[in-house]
Amino acid sequence: MFRSHISRSWDSERSLSALITPESVWNDRRRLLAGMGIAGLLGTLSMQARSANLRSLPSVRSQLDGPFAMQKLTDEADATSYNNFYEFGTGKGDPAKRAGLMRVSPWSVRVEGLVNKPKTFSIEELLRLAPMEERIYRFRCVEAWSMVVPWIGYSLSHVLRAVEPLGSAKYVSFVTHMDPEVMPGLRMSSLDWPYAEGLRMDEAMHPLTMLVFGMYGKVLPNQNGAPLRLAVPWKYGFKSAKSLVTIRLTESQPKTAWNEAAPNEYGFYSNVNPGVPHPRWSQTSERPLGGGLFAPRVRTLMFNGYGAQVASLYTGMDLTRYY
Repeated sequence: MFRSHISRSWDSERSLSALITPESVWNDRRRLLAGMGIAGLLGTLSMQARSANLRSLPSVRSQLDGPFAMQKLTDEADATSYNNFYEFGTGKGDPAKRAGLMRVSPWSVRVEGLVNKPKTFSIEELLRLAPMEERIYRFRCVEAWSMVVPWIGYSLSHVLRAVEPLGSAKYVSFVTHMDPEVMPGLRMSSLDWPYAEGLRMDEAMHPLTMLVFGMYGKVLPNQNGAPLRLAVPWKYGFKSAKSLVTIRLTESQPKTAWNEAAPNEYGFYSNVNPGVPHPRWSQTSERPLGGGLFAPRVRTLMFNGYGAQVASLYTGMDLTRYY
């Protein structure tokens, strides 16, 4: 959940790949993608790839970055060591310390509910479903810190269209992985496990809503939600559920973890909205991750700065009531 104060055209950002890697490396990556088979791509998701040096995940630069691709990227070391992943503990460093024990291969995701063609997808099938894109998204957390990350994946709509949603499907629920042997946070009673999140159907089908397999040119580290997660950049970060195992289309609004635990603090929509304070702190400003405790704060933008792309989804809604 993050946003930016710089406004730029999406179509002008293709040349900015050097912000992620040196230009020569980027060009090599594009040539590699053109020449490699799916077997090579799938090999990046092996258990060996999840060592200290994660294997590369080739992609092409997306035109759907949004307006913030010119912003300085959060340092990879910060983005992969300061995380919320409560299954591994409430400390920001707990996921990086503990998530390496989680097995992420083999892995499958069940897509079910109000669809014509329910299906259990292997990670290999999901990788074949659509071309991999690299998108720079700004995210913001309710604790008022933010980061800018180059995610790798594709729009979730590719998966939803593959199962042919019924007309009665109004919402999409996301259920995440549970493994009590390696996830000590599951012993906490503050949340109802497994962790679940949800979106309205039009939110889930929006092209910015991304199914993510990698970041910084590599497969996802476990602590960031391996082997696949959501990225919904105009909402607070807890909406971008990690380590997905089930996607379910429903007619009624699904229960979500934080909304169930503290409905006065975390609404179902959880759009970034500086006009709706958290009961225990303001949301009017944020601190970029990696800048230290005394880094200058920046102003929070409505919808995390993605208003031009997503505000029409909420026309006529009272966003202080439906927060």
